[in-house]
Amino acid sequence: MEQPFQIFKLDAATINEIVADPPSPHRHEYEELIIILEGKPEHFIDFHKQTVEAPLLIYVSKGKIHQFKPDINTRGWLIQYQNEFIPQTNFHFYSYFSDSINFSFPQNSCHNKLDSLCSMIYDEFNETPPKLTVVKHLLSALLAQLESDHDSQLAQKQASNYGHLATFNQFLKLLEINYKQSESVQFYADHLHTSVRNLNLICQTVFNKSVSEIVENRKLIEAKQLLVSTNQSISEIGYELGYNEKSYFSRVFAKKEGVTPTEFRTKALSIFA
Repeated sequence: MEQPFQIFKLDAATINEIVADPPSPHRHEYEELIIILEGKPEHFIDFHKQTVEAPLLIYVSKGKIHQFKPDINTRGWLIQYQNEFIPQTNFHFYSYFSDSINFSFPQNSCHNKLDSLCSMIYDEFNETPPKLTVVKHLLSALLAQLESDHDSQLAQKQASNYGHLATFNQFLKLLEINYKQSESVQFYADHLHTSVRNLNLICQTVFNKSVSEIVENRKLIEAKQLLVSTNQSISEIGYELGYNEKSYFSRVFAKKEGVTPTEFRTKALSIFA
């Protein structure tokens, strides 16, 4: 992608073209937002496939291997942008800890706001020349709206205990600094001035995973990036991520991904051959 930004309207004509000739799994060097207003498309990311239902946001961070296959009824927007166009967002940050970032939003005023914002961005981008400064501000507003709705849903889920989200985000920031070390759950709980039990409760409530699962996920997401983007050996990658034995790293990876690190690298690189 040579431009810093692109937007596509997923209307009937565009969807018919994609359904007739679906894209192959691919990996790109930009961020992607897929805003699904109608339909039940299929999304394949890092060799995991799922059918999703509108209304929904799919966020695909730079470097992920993915494939978007809409059904004939899918409608919405596809937005692509370079990292330097928009500062790092919460969705980008969360992508370090989860294979896929999907966010369902209510089919009400939020649905209409997102559609209106995307339409405004589309119109400004298709001016001659494109009004990229205006586009950048509108995209920032769109992302702010999505993040606000996401945080509000989490707060409601936590029955007014909004502090859970703040503690969870502090945990993720601490994990991002320390995930390559073999730190215990107690280490994270101590640094956040809480108990292991309470930290696990917070993580389950916000992210539907335990502390240990989130730590392991972060390591394996980094492992997949290194397997695809470097020539490091399996042992070197495992050691860098705190696994002292290649066999243990391979077992953990295979249990989570369904393939060994070597098989994952072979499958991923075959896509770009």
